[in-house]
Amino acid sequence: MGFYDDLTHVERKKQRGSSIGRMVVTSVTSAVIGGMVVLLTLPTLSNAGYINMVKPGTENALSSNASSSNPFAKPVSVSVGSGTVDAVKKVENAIVGVINIGQRRNSWMQNSMDVEQGQGSGVIFEKKGGKAYIVTNYHVIDKAQKLEVALPTGEKVAAKVVGADGYTDLAVLEIDGSKVTDVAEFGDSSTLQVGEPAIAIGNPLGMQFSRTVTQGIISSKERSMPMDFNEDGQDDWELDVIQTDAAINPGNSGGALVNIEGQVIGINTLKISKAGVEGLGFALPINDVKVIVDQLMEKGTLARSYLGVQPLDLANVPRYEWKETLNLPDNVNAGVVVQTEVGKFSPAGEAGLRQFDVIVKLDDKNIFNSAQLRKYLTMSKKPGDTMEVTYYRDGIQKTAKVKLTAPPQQ
Repeated sequence: MGFYDDLTHVERKKQRGSSIGRMVVTSVTSAVIGGMVVLLTLPTLSNAGYINMVKPGTENALSSNASSSNPFAKPVSVSVGSGTVDAVKKVENAIVGVINIGQRRNSWMQNSMDVEQGQGSGVIFEKKGGKAYIVTNYHVIDKAQKLEVALPTGEKVAAKVVGADGYTDLAVLEIDGSKVTDVAEFGDSSTLQVGEPAIAIGNPLGMQFSRTVTQGIISSKERSMPMDFNEDGQDDWELDVIQTDAAINPGNSGGALVNIEGQVIGINTLKISKAGVEGLGFALPINDVKVIVDQLMEKGTLARSYLGVQPLDLANVPRYEWKETLNLPDNVNAGVVVQTEVGKFSPAGEAGLRQFDVIVKLDDKNIFNSAQLRKYLTMSKKPGDTMEVTYYRDGIQKTAKVKLTAPPQQ
């Protein structure tokens, strides 16, 4: 039985080998015949338009060979268009440089000479009567003996201050308008949404980088930045700003923050400059700028209402004085203390306010510090308005009606 089994296995191997050989021969023969059929039918298929044959010596053949041998032989022109590009084109020629010039004593020549003290940016927002008007930051023009504006063409023209306000950090300049071609369009900062594109245009680090464009997003629509102008440890003002991560650097101050429509939505004013901090830039909302610029154009200054008190933040008063001197209830932990004697004929004095009263509310707005008090008097009231003051005296809450006036002439 064993011999029979082995013999049967050998015979089967022989039969399988013969079958495989026949299959190989058949496949090769079929491939050759198929290839010949394709070659014979190529001209017919080409003439019928089913395939595109490149004929030797033709233009197509030459360009094909050139492309395969050198992919850079034929220059390619790319047309780039986007919302950002269009927005920049719309406003860029309304962005200018602002050069702050001071004077320095030349000990060698025994005379004074002009020296550049700093550079910033500005936005042309109006052109009329042969003049052009520019909005910029107050700190860009502060302490200037002379001012120059660098136009987009590179030409410099003299500028004069129409109006300025240090608290709101805004100034309006006037220049000869004969060479001004573009005026920026102001948008509506109240419609901004967090996450929408924001484009900053200005002159970071000076005129060598004039009209630099950076892009980011609106990081926050509402931020309040405390400002201590006299560095006495008590904030003098709260600056309402838009936060963006578009790159803003020294020299960008006074430049434009622009939306995707090419409208100015803010005036770039400051950034957080600390090690390890990136993308924290701030701009004044254009809706606030419009109101202030109108007053600066009309009067040269911002009309402020006068209350007639010397404010001190309650937070800066020692805690034991809250009970010992001010007799405040436990639930009062913020407000503004009337620090000194109140003038008898001042608005506050005529309304009955006294030293050591603690103001906690103006009209329906809670007041937590001196900066908020000054801001409310400036931005929400005007001389001649009547305002309700809520305050604490000897632990008792009181209210008084105060008729505000213009600040006394200094």
